[in-house]
Amino acid sequence: MNHNLSAMKAVLAPTGVLRASIKLGNPILAKRGTPQPSGVSVDLASELARRLGVPMQCVVNDTAAASVQVVREERADIGFFAVDPLRGEGIGFTAPYVLIEGSYMVPMNSPLQANEEVDQAGMRIAVGQGSAYDLFLSREIKQAQLVRAPSSPAVVDVFVAQMLEVAAGVKQQLEADLQRYSGYRLLPGRFMVIQQAMGLPKGRGEGARSALAQFVEEMKASGFVAQALAIHGIQGASVAPMA
Repeated sequence: MNHNLSAMKAVLAPTGVLRASIKLGNPILAKRGTPQPSGVSVDLASELARRLGVPMQCVVNDTAAASVQVVREERADIGFFAVDPLRGEGIGFTAPYVLIEGSYMVPMNSPLQANEEVDQAGMRIAVGQGSAYDLFLSREIKQAQLVRAPSSPAVVDVFVAQMLEVAAGVKQQLEADLQRYSGYRLLPGRFMVIQQAMGLPKGRGEGARSALAQFVEEMKASGFVAQALAIHGIQGASVAPMA
């Protein structure tokens, strides 16, 4: 494993620094901090840099779309993304390291009781522009209308301000928003499970993708990912099964 990674050092970190695209829109993976963000994705990037024997630099983005773009354009060497067919263009993915649940929030007096009832005419769903939920719901929703907030953390603010029927997002984010706003509830269960994986520019080649994929499997098997989730107090996300 380490031999495999060291052989890939020039490909994974060609500038001599491992540049990691870190998205702040999802509190399960990373949150703003000084001097750099903290979270599971930052821990994984730091460990990969340590194994490569290079320093790690965070390239911080507020949205998923921007985070994807910097990796596609090779302004970052690795990134942390929800696996989605649309994002596969230009990015080579590993297997997922974490599974995250997506939930719906509705007003307390909403007639909606189940996730399956959301997709009907007259329902407006607030969703973060370019987020995994946006990509998923853009394909799945046939009757309801999507209203795009500028970022995932802004979803509930838009939902409340515009008096929409539904907000869609990371279960943890919505639960945190319930502390800020009263008069709302989450629908039981989940409407999707998001697979969070690592990715790198496709142009780096299959060998580099394979080495990164092997690193992710080792991080799951060793308990590193589970420990990182525990250290950061993350609820409702689970370590993905081995590939």
